[in-house]
Amino acid sequence: MQQFARVHRLPPYVFAQVNELKMKMRHQGADIIDLGMGNPDVPTPKHILDKLSEAAYRPGNSRYSASKGIKGLRKAIADWYKRRYDVYLDKDMETCVTMGAKEGLAHLALVMLTPGDVVLAPDPAYPIHPYASIIAGADVRRVPIGKDRDFFEDLKVAVTHSWPRPKLLIINFPHNPTTECVDIAFFQRIVDFAKEHELYVIHDLAYADFTFDGYEAPSFLQADGAKDVGVEFFSLTKSYSMAGMRVGFCCGNQDMVQALTRIKSYLDYGIYTPIQVAATHALNGDQECVTEIMDIYKDRRDALCEGLNRIGWEVEPPKATMFLWAQIPEEFRHMGSVEFSKMLLKEAEVAVSPGLGFGQYGDDHVRFAFVENRHRTNQAIRNLRKFFAKG
Repeated sequence: MQQFARVHRLPPYVFAQVNELKMKMRHQGADIIDLGMGNPDVPTPKHILDKLSEAAYRPGNSRYSASKGIKGLRKAIADWYKRRYDVYLDKDMETCVTMGAKEGLAHLALVMLTPGDVVLAPDPAYPIHPYASIIAGADVRRVPIGKDRDFFEDLKVAVTHSWPRPKLLIINFPHNPTTECVDIAFFQRIVDFAKEHELYVIHDLAYADFTFDGYEAPSFLQADGAKDVGVEFFSLTKSYSMAGMRVGFCCGNQDMVQALTRIKSYLDYGIYTPIQVAATHALNGDQECVTEIMDIYKDRRDALCEGLNRIGWEVEPPKATMFLWAQIPEEFRHMGSVEFSKMLLKEAEVAVSPGLGFGQYGDDHVRFAFVENRHRTNQAIRNLRKFFAKG
């Protein structure tokens, strides 16, 4: 692959080591409790599936769709933002439907960036956030993020030590994997900082609904002047359990949205129309299904955090996301997250994501996903308790 420059710039996939061991053990008959990948297992709500089925049988809906999204869905997106965040969006110029947030983010980076451009991204981070820019040929400066960090101080340092000056900042709150939460005042500082340093901003709001204990996640677009500098992505993957349907959207800055719309017109014919119809129905319909889904994830969060604390692995329940970002117990921290994760697989038959897979600053943590029911989660706790007892 040396001749393929874009592939050559991508490092070895850290998660692969753990995944290969996991598959090997499963083939040998091990009952692995997989709390690694954040792959939603809650069924898609019935009313959304019914609308999908109805639309699939409608004549004409199997033809090519619109790459920027059907009009009904773009209107539903604008209405959703107005209803939820009191943010006005022009459905024709400031919204674009994407094949999940991941595809849209990658193609937006591709159309915005050229080799030599500098991008700022948190570390640790969900991999597509830095690597979309790297695939596009840009250089990424990592900005440490975590409870013991001042994000804006680290951001200033990154800008000061970057040449050429950074062009783009990619952020994600509530944050995956650290679960860090922010308020509108934080986003206002981001907007002001972006204007001062002539930065574009991409914000990924994947976990807008995954909030607990009274916390409510704001939209980046609620900050004054946000649309002057940036866009926000949202995906129906998690909130509506529509992971395999791959539908999301990008909203905000007209120039950025239209750039994404234009490049997508060359790359795809849009998402299967019945899926877009179902997504429209999801956004416009009764949101009680989202509340019910969130109740399931909260119960899983509570089971996992209570169980870990009970066996001596001290963790703080996150206020948002579908993850727990757990610092590796001190006696194992010297191993690093990859070897520790492999040890948990071998000794406790519990799979977690090594923090190193999200960046160098994550190597003293592992990430648990709330993707197993309470019964299986409790089984994982029992396995971990036996493992720790051996030591």
